[in-house]
Amino acid sequence: MSVNGSAGDGGRSPAELIAAARAGSVRAAGRLLTLVEGSRRAEVLELLAPAVIRVVGLTGPPGAGKSTTVAAVVTAYRAQGLRVAVLAVDPSSPYSGGALLGDRIRMAAHIDDPQVLIRSMATRGHLGGLSAAVPAAIRLLGALSYDLVVVESVGVGQSEIEIAAVADPTVVVLTPGAGDAVQAAKAGLLEVADLLVVNKADRPGADQTVRELRAESDVPILTTVASDGTGIPELVAAVDEHHRADSRDRRAARARSQILSLAHSRLRAHPELDDLAAAVAAGQCDPYTAAELLAPRPAELGTVDK
Repeated sequence: MSVNGSAGDGGRSPAELIAAARAGSVRAAGRLLTLVEGSRRAEVLELLAPAVIRVVGLTGPPGAGKSTTVAAVVTAYRAQGLRVAVLAVDPSSPYSGGALLGDRIRMAAHIDDPQVLIRSMATRGHLGGLSAAVPAAIRLLGALSYDLVVVESVGVGQSEIEIAAVADPTVVVLTPGAGDAVQAAKAGLLEVADLLVVNKADRPGADQTVRELRAESDVPILTTVASDGTGIPELVAAVDEHHRADSRDRRAARARSQILSLAHSRLRAHPELDDLAAAVAAGQCDPYTAAELLAPRPAELGTVDK
């Protein structure tokens, strides 16, 4: 199994790589993920028919035990016979744009399992804690007949709520004490949490953290000790129950959030943004006009404010 994929594809075309990946080649799947992270994304996506795939998101502050929780959840779903892919989205290097944690071997127990694919993806400056390539990667994995994608996000920063746009449910993992409940509320994590997990619940302060969370949120709260599997069956059952309650409106809302987030990232890279910002700073243009120049409204929306 490959954590980061392999470039050893022998010069095969995307169509050949798709065929190889569908035949069970994790190396080919890894190479395809590399393509959708780069400039050939559209070329790969054109070859894929839409496919339904479940996506479970885990986020939370550093040190909460997200990776350990992901490993335990993957073990539980593999016991059900599901093919599972893990997208571990890491902070980007400010110099190379690569994943700073990309060479970390997560979930050692699954390294030799050909039915588990683990991929580390860099955020590459994309806001919200997820890579801009994640929606494409999820579509690819669905087309390759994976049953479940687990997305583990970086868990840092106030913009770390984009995971809710791709996952159902979004699981926020916290730890006892250290003001995690308060900090999570400030970071906006509680607003997007479908399930809250107090991991490392064998530590002092776990009950207090649960009480604090209940005062801040009305979503289900579970306790786990992911390192030994305690509470994982209950977590998986809660994830499955939430998924069964999904609706068309919720799916549309997630899609809308994905579109807006990706559009925002494109605007941030717009070639005219710096010139417009300089003009506004110099008083030569107002920000409303600059925004209109950067992203003109469609003609049919032009009368909304009239």
